[in-house]
Amino acid sequence: MLANRHLRYLERHPLEIALALLLAALYGPLLLHWIDGWVNKSISIQHEYFSHGLIGLPFAAYIAWEKRQQWQQLVPQINPVGLGLIGIATVFYLSGLGDWMNVSLPLMLTGICLVLKGTAGLRLEAFPLLLVALATPSQAPYLIEPYILPLQRFIAGAAGFLLIQFGIDVDVNQIYLLVNNQPVEVAPHCAGLKMLFTSLYVGLMLLYWTGVWRSRLQTGLFLSATIALSVVGNIVRNTLLSFFHGTGQNGAFDWLHESWGGDLYSAIMLFLLIVLIRGVQRYIPSTLALQIDHDSAV
Repeated sequence: MLANRHLRYLERHPLEIALALLLAALYGPLLLHWIDGWVNKSISIQHEYFSHGLIGLPFAAYIAWEKRQQWQQLVPQINPVGLGLIGIATVFYLSGLGDWMNVSLPLMLTGICLVLKGTAGLRLEAFPLLLVALATPSQAPYLIEPYILPLQRFIAGAAGFLLIQFGIDVDVNQIYLLVNNQPVEVAPHCAGLKMLFTSLYVGLMLLYWTGVWRSRLQTGLFLSATIALSVVGNIVRNTLLSFFHGTGQNGAFDWLHESWGGDLYSAIMLFLLIVLIRGVQRYIPSTLALQIDHDSAV
């Protein structure tokens, strides 16, 4: 019975199955390379910024699978833009250049949606495609880093202020802290950009999962609070790192900076996002209704 059901499914959707197998053969090794780099931290620093793909890519696949019946009900329609995107993705993939091959994945998936189901298919799969695009390793962090100097200065100043409150000898100069005559730099990679990317990415997933995205007010407040939480969390982390380094606690510094202490910090931050969105759902109305008392109007 089960075998017959699978056979009927194969007969009904041969094109989709063939495309899925082709994509698995083409991009399976690339995805395994990403996953290995994210898990073992053997990928470039810029590409580590996209390690949120470990949870985002499976979630995107789950959403696409949940929408399979809606997808099948759409009328087949070829959009010429999709053919162009597939052509560009093919050129990028065959180039052999790492970044171009990476970008070819979201381009290919978007092109396939447009070719098979037109703009209706693109609208249906817009969110999982967005998750794939935002999890695709690129040089975007490298391009953004030169513009986050004000954030580095702010974090250094805040960390220095907190350490002074605990009686630590600190001198702050731009993005540098001198803690007990031990220099500490709030470098671009230490300014919390990776955690900010991860927090916003997971925040988008939570917005979709909870349905909060339907309210502009709740969405705006949640994303603003997510950014603030990420910055505050990174100030605390840099304060601890500066304290550990300045007081010669190298083991604690390495634990929080490069070992599983950093993973624990990330897990706590993501857990707080769940608490945050539950608070938004409970205490923030979906819309603000202004009531006017016409009797008191002059």
